[in-house]
Amino acid sequence: MKEQMIEIKFPDGSIKEYVKGITLEEIAESISSSLKKKAVAGKVNDQLFDLRRNIEENAEVEIIAIDSNEGVEIARHSAAHILAQAVKRMYGNVNLGVGPVIENGFYYDMDLPNSVNVEDLPKIEKEMKKIINENVKIERVEVSREEAKKLFQEMNDHLKLALLEAIPSGESVTLYKQGEFVDLCRGPHLPSTGYLKAFQLTHVSGAYWRGDSNNQVLQRIYGVAFSSQKELEEYLHFVEEAAKRNHRKLGSELELFMFSEEAPGMPFYLPKGQIIRNELEAFLREIQKEYKYQEVRTPFMMNQELWEKSGHWGHYKDNMYFSEVDNKSFALKPMNCPGHMLMFKNKLHSYRELPIRMCEFGQVHRHEFSGALNGLLRVRTFCQ
Repeated sequence: MKEQMIEIKFPDGSIKEYVKGITLEEIAESISSSLKKKAVAGKVNDQLFDLRRNIEENAEVEIIAIDSNEGVEIARHSAAHILAQAVKRMYGNVNLGVGPVIENGFYYDMDLPNSVNVEDLPKIEKEMKKIINENVKIERVEVSREEAKKLFQEMNDHLKLALLEAIPSGESVTLYKQGEFVDLCRGPHLPSTGYLKAFQLTHVSGAYWRGDSNNQVLQRIYGVAFSSQKELEEYLHFVEEAAKRNHRKLGSELELFMFSEEAPGMPFYLPKGQIIRNELEAFLREIQKEYKYQEVRTPFMMNQELWEKSGHWGHYKDNMYFSEVDNKSFALKPMNCPGHMLMFKNKLHSYRELPIRMCEFGQVHRHEFSGALNGLLRVRTFCQ
């Protein structure tokens, strides 16, 4: 019986015929041995596929190399799985939350029987390197939601079971296996653990399950990963140099600003810092004047009715500060715009006046979680 053929179109516009069911890995090898060595995944009709996925029909195909942006992201995703596998090997009864890719790296949220700190990271890295040296094959498996539920019940992983609850009954679920380790994941992933060449675990923090402060606090382990050791070392050097120039460190050393427990997340500008702030405001005023903005000032506090009309009440009330005045609820403004709208409607306007441009150095207040506060980058009061 004659083999059924399919047409594969490449990014350069060329078209080749292949046997139906060919894998992306085999296509990469047919192009060049060097491409096969670098290939970690592929795009089929603009959708990311694992390297060993079969192609059953005519398609547009692009091979993803590990040193491409998408290739590095896939490596970071697999690094998160290798991290989780290493932690499970070391600590046993571990419940796994989510392990996404982030800028330059990855993290995994875990419910661990023991507390993990920065001193433990070298030991976890050592176990990860052991898994990488084992070059464990990473396999994609499609199962029903019910089969996945049974598997994670046997593993006693309540976090994965919670994630499965969001998937409609009857739908298929994608799992990824590497040796004894199984995770719930859409993928794609590296073909095997040995493809991960350059990584480092960086720090540990606490994180609410699903970002909800009503849920339990999990331990979040962060790491970075790159396609080569050289890129990793360059990044770590950059981070080291940036730490020397950290604005919190400089702010204290140069006596620009300070923080106090009496007002968490609310900066105090010291005399030198206020000089810089005044100069910045003067610079902005010149630009605003050039673009015909009129400077205004609105009250710090306005009543609940205004925030309900503006929509802030429905969406942001949990992040606002309130006070009772004459038995009425008032809030410190989290934004300037509702006050500007009140100014606009204070009188009738002609279309000849448009556009009306208002600006304000308005002090706004937003209730950020204490764990999210970060120097001047994440505060509870700032000039908008």
